[in-house]
Amino acid sequence: MTQLVIKETRELILAGEIAQAEAHLVVVAEQEGDHALVEVLDEMAPKDVLAVIREFDASKESVVNLLVSPEQFVQAIVLERQYGEPIEKYVPRLRNTMNAVMHRNPASCAEVLDCLVEHDDGVRVLADYFTDHYDALLALAYHGVFEAEIDLEKAFAPKSAITWDAERVDELDQGLEIGDAIEMVRVRMSRSEVADADWMETAWVLRHEFSDTFELLIIEIQDRLHRAAEAAKMPLPESGEPGVPKLDEDDEESAI
Repeated sequence: MTQLVIKETRELILAGEIAQAEAHLVVVAEQEGDHALVEVLDEMAPKDVLAVIREFDASKESVVNLLVSPEQFVQAIVLERQYGEPIEKYVPRLRNTMNAVMHRNPASCAEVLDCLVEHDDGVRVLADYFTDHYDALLALAYHGVFEAEIDLEKAFAPKSAITWDAERVDELDQGLEIGDAIEMVRVRMSRSEVADADWMETAWVLRHEFSDTFELLIIEIQDRLHRAAEAAKMPLPESGEPGVPKLDEDDEESAI
């Protein structure tokens, strides 16, 4: 029965009928019980699981999201990076898809993270998930809250075009090593205070229960900020045809 369901579901997915594929899986749970659907999901190819769960996120609940195992979910979600979507589409989709499974019950966040941190791409996926919230993650790491106290004098000082990322990176480069600095900071919030079933709660669980991975995540975030700061300093290319690199005179001769 399992292989037949998998085959039929696969055919619906290939035909682009994702909603019908999800409905087909729901029938299994209704007729055979949740345990039967769990067995089917565990045997499905991760890319097929992803095709279903990415269509049914926190805003569109599905029994698949409620029953997929953390192990199978992680195998599926790491494939999300390979779709090559523009970041403005990729990040919200990734976050919504992860939230739908990680926050389906209070224990799920730690269960999913436990599997994710063992994956080679786990830290990079987490850094993608927290995109747009790097300031808050750094504040949590070094101040124990999501919003660090503001130095008003510094905040209103004149700033250059590459200010915020370069300044924060420079500050974090000074003083203690990252691990030591984080270890000395006490988190000043309880989980109930940040229980948003979203990135804040995820960050809290990561900080409390996966401290080593949290440190690696902060290193990854700082590395991304370094690269963003360096990219901001790069001079703009001279005007020319879009997408066509400008050649030096010597290069032009050799190209001819």
